[in-house]
Amino acid sequence: MKLSKFKYELPDELIALHPAYNRDESRLMVLHKESGEIEHKLFKDIVTYFNDKDVMVFNNTKVFPARLYGNKEKTGAEIEVFLLRELNREQRLWDVLVDPARKIRIGNKLYFGDDELVAEVIDNTTSRGRTLRFLYDGPYDEFKKTLYGLGQTPLPKFITRDVEPEDKDRYQTIFAKHEGAVAAPTAGLHFSRELLKRLEIIGVDFSEITLHVGLGNFRNVDVEDLTKHKMDSEQIWIPENACDVVNTAKDARKNVCAVGTTVMRTLETSVSTQGHLKPFEGWTNKFIFPPYEFRVANRMVTNFHLPYSTLLMMVCAFGGYDKVMNAYEVALKEKYRFGTYGDAMLIL
Repeated sequence: MKLSKFKYELPDELIALHPAYNRDESRLMVLHKESGEIEHKLFKDIVTYFNDKDVMVFNNTKVFPARLYGNKEKTGAEIEVFLLRELNREQRLWDVLVDPARKIRIGNKLYFGDDELVAEVIDNTTSRGRTLRFLYDGPYDEFKKTLYGLGQTPLPKFITRDVEPEDKDRYQTIFAKHEGAVAAPTAGLHFSRELLKRLEIIGVDFSEITLHVGLGNFRNVDVEDLTKHKMDSEQIWIPENACDVVNTAKDARKNVCAVGTTVMRTLETSVSTQGHLKPFEGWTNKFIFPPYEFRVANRMVTNFHLPYSTLLMMVCAFGGYDKVMNAYEVALKEKYRFGTYGDAMLIL
C-alpha cells in the first residue's frame, strides 16, 4: 500500500474551524462495510445502531494546555514551545518542540508570561525537539499551575484561527480523566452526557482505556512505501476491568465499537491469539494500514481525516480501502465537515 493512494482534494472551507453547537448534533455518516451502503444521520442517532450488552470503548485521556508562547533572552524573539511530555518531575524537565527551531541552542534561556517562568534549553534531542529545564524553585503544584496557566489549548495547526475560550471545554471529551494528551481523541468529542445516558438506558456497556495522544497523529508520512514509516510511541494503559467488559461482549458475540483511531490502536496493541483484550501498561507505536486483520472491535466511530494521514490509513484498513475512499467522495459532495471539530463516521 502506497502513500499516494491516500491523496484526495480537500477544500479549505470543509475543514471545521469550530465544533457543532451541541456535541451530539454534528452529522453522522453510517458506512456498512460489507455492502458499501451509506446513510446520512445526526450523531445522536447512533443509539439506533446499538443493542443491549454491546460495548463502546472510549479513550479517557485528558488534554493539557500544551502550547506556550515565550521570548528568547537578549533578542526577545518570539518562540512557540509545544510541551510534549514531562520527563522528570523533580527536575522540571520537559520534552518539547520549539518553533522556529533553528534559533534555539543549548544554554539559551526562554521567558514566559511576565517572566513568571524561565526555562533553559539543556538538550537537542531531535532536529526539532528539545529538552527544557524550567527554573522554578516553588512547590511542584505551584509550578504546574503556573505552567498550565500560561499554556493554551493545543488546537491542531490546520485549525487556522486563534484559540477561543470555548476551546478549553470543547477540545476535551466529557469522559477525560487522565492528563497527558497534546491532542484530543476526536471521535469522543461527539458524545454528550445526554447521549451517554440514552446509550446506558438501552443497555450499552462502556469500557475505558487510556492513550495519551501525541503529535505523531499529525506528523507527515514522508515515504511512499508505508512499511518504512515509523509511528511515534504513545503511552497506553489498558486496565483489567476494561478487558473484562470487552471480552464478555466478544464471548457473547455482541458488538464492540472502538470510539476513535486511538482506541483502535490501543486495542490492537494488546490482544491474545483468541482475540481477547489483555491488560497492558506501556507504550505503543503500532501503525495500522491496509491490509490488516482487526481482532478486537468490529465497529468504529471516527472523524473525517485529512489526506495522507495515518488516521485515514487506519480507517481504510478497517472499512475497506475502496469503500472508505468512496465514502470520502460522498462526504466531499455532501459538504461534510473534516478534521478535529468536524463530522463523524460510524463503520458497521
